[in-house]
Amino acid sequence: MSRLIIISNRLPYSIETVDGKTLLRQSSGGLVSALKSFFDHSGKQASQYTEKIWVGSADFSQEDWNNASKPNASDSVKIEPVFIDDSTYSDYYNGFSNSVIWPLFHYFPSVVEYKKEYFEAYTRANAVFAEHLKSVIKPGDTIWIHDYQLMLLPEMLRTDFPDTSIGFFLHIPFPSYEIFRLLPSSWKKALIKGTLGADLIGFHTHDYAQHFIQTAKMLLGVEHQFNKLQYNNHLIKVDLFPIGIDYEKFASATNDPTILAFKSEIRQKHEGLQIIFSVDRLDYSKGLMYRLNGYQEFLQDYPEWKEKVVFILSLIPSRDAIPAYIDRKKEIEEKISSLNGKFSTLHWQPIIYRYNHLSYEHLSALYQAADIALITPLRDGMNLVSKEYVATTTDQSGVLILSEFTGAASELNEAVLVNPTDSSEVASAIYQALTMDDAEKKHRMAMMQRRLRDYDVVRWVTDFLEQLADIKQEQNKLSVKVLYPATISEIRKKYLNATKRTILLDYDGTLSPFTRNPAMARPTEELLRILTGLCSDGANEVCIISGRDSDTLDKWLGHLPIILVAEHGAFIKQKSGYWQQQSTVLPAWKEEIRPILQLF
Repeated sequence: MSRLIIISNRLPYSIETVDGKTLLRQSSGGLVSALKSFFDHSGKQASQYTEKIWVGSADFSQEDWNNASKPNASDSVKIEPVFIDDSTYSDYYNGFSNSVIWPLFHYFPSVVEYKKEYFEAYTRANAVFAEHLKSVIKPGDTIWIHDYQLMLLPEMLRTDFPDTSIGFFLHIPFPSYEIFRLLPSSWKKALIKGTLGADLIGFHTHDYAQHFIQTAKMLLGVEHQFNKLQYNNHLIKVDLFPIGIDYEKFASATNDPTILAFKSEIRQKHEGLQIIFSVDRLDYSKGLMYRLNGYQEFLQDYPEWKEKVVFILSLIPSRDAIPAYIDRKKEIEEKISSLNGKFSTLHWQPIIYRYNHLSYEHLSALYQAADIALITPLRDGMNLVSKEYVATTTDQSGVLILSEFTGAASELNEAVLVNPTDSSEVASAIYQALTMDDAEKKHRMAMMQRRLRDYDVVRWVTDFLEQLADIKQEQNKLSVKVLYPATISEIRKKYLNATKRTILLDYDGTLSPFTRNPAMARPTEELLRILTGLCSDGANEVCIISGRDSDTLDKWLGHLPIILVAEHGAFIKQKSGYWQQQSTVLPAWKEEIRPILQLF
């Protein structure tokens, strides 16, 4: 039994004043919904934790927190607010997190603001979290850190709590090395080192995980075997965990009277029309202008659908304090106005635009009322709207048009997948969706629904936490055996009493440290002095076994009276003798094996 500590940038709670009373209210959000579903519905898996604690920065003051009515002690999650000064938080969140990491990881390098003070604030904010957690974490705790705002925190906690079980999950894409390397050297190394403080690092897709492994290898020379890394004598697992949704919650929305009433209202307003919808945050990564261009091309190429279709575009306000977002909103609204002005008639408007937050009931009603979901971001870590739409369409009558650049596309490949920048392809996809026969719609939806039902949000949380426990057990089995003074004394005693000794030594990583350039690992004067001393004792037989080639070993160590083993045993040289090849197998087998390795 242990405690589970969830750490995210923001707490899932805000403080409101109602009738003169200061109350703590739970916020909405993908991570909040995911973990709440796990705590409420997973039974045995969640009950293994004696206590659940959520740590995050507060959007309220210490004074308001002290005066607020707290949740009951019996509530499932305890709240631990972290207070960061406004100036630091602004440069940490709006600055480094959302003006550096967010655009770069979503493949928008031209939008990145490389300001030194942003990274400094990011480091300070992560350090504030680490300092606060010193008074929270206890031996045996399981720690799960979430998202790009806290990439330095795993290493900070590893330093203070070396044996603690730490997981890290990135909810946005991890870019290819060629994109990531655009960051200043000290920044990019700090982010990777920071993340490698975790025992388990999770991503939404296989591609994101591979990009991270490749980046760690290129920047830090980290060794890896498949999805397991060795760094600082620490075994780390990197794997994919595509976040799920509370499938039953959305599937059962078709029986909710309030939601059905909202659905009926939407259908009546747009009677006789096929409804296309999009719900997105206002963000340049969502490709909203491209989406509007695709819809415009559809209206131009398929004029027979004029006055037969309507596009409901609902944008969720996001990061209004960042100039790039303000400019984007203005451009989108001008485009919508232009498109409506060009195609609308006295009785019909091709786009209905909303800019506000949607309640769960209104969102579910829109899912049910729509004939087509048009979800085409330029880049998205996952995209839960597409999954929620599939789960809600229980009659299997809808069609999902989905960007191939979303994490969800890996799971929802029965959707009509498109390149969002190709307006002609988007236009054709809309036409394909509108004219698709019922049997094909049902087949596509059934396949996607089964997959989402099997790997829902509870399964996602359970899978991550189980694999975190597994990698911790594997680390314990592989842990380094420390030679304590008593052991060293016993070895020394047996060495001195022995009349004949065989000393087998590895070279790289034992006699010489690993280097980026293997040629730099030549033996030092001190090492040669030690080996000469060992060889001068007639009772010693010294043998160096290496993966290096025979010429290199001869050049570096051939003058010493020792046995040399090259290429892990392919060649052996006795003292003052000649190299002897131990294998006589012809190299023809390589031509058969090489294509397999290249394919892999």
